[in-house]
Amino acid sequence: MSELKASSRTLTGRIVSDKMDKTVTVLVERRVKHPVYGKFLTKSTKIKAHDEENGARTGDLVTIAECRPVSKDKAWTLVNIDERAVAG
Repeated sequence: MSELKASSRTLTGRIVSDKMDKTVTVLVERRVKHPVYGKFLTKSTKIKAHDEENGARTGDLVTIAECRPVSKDKAWTLVNIDERAVAG
């Protein structure tokens, strides 16, 4: 895809939208422990990532990496499509 620094931050998530041109919305989930009750909660964040080739589709599991700002909302780029969504 593009050249990345060795120390760039990467995340893995599932694509929830591919309707924009060269942009995908990735849902990244993480598990955090509640500070008082100790219960583990699932928190999620939606991140817009740059997809130069428009190759990713909704439902794909992807790896994204932090990069310089591409636009007002995009500061991440698509690195790899780890798992394709089941067609249907």
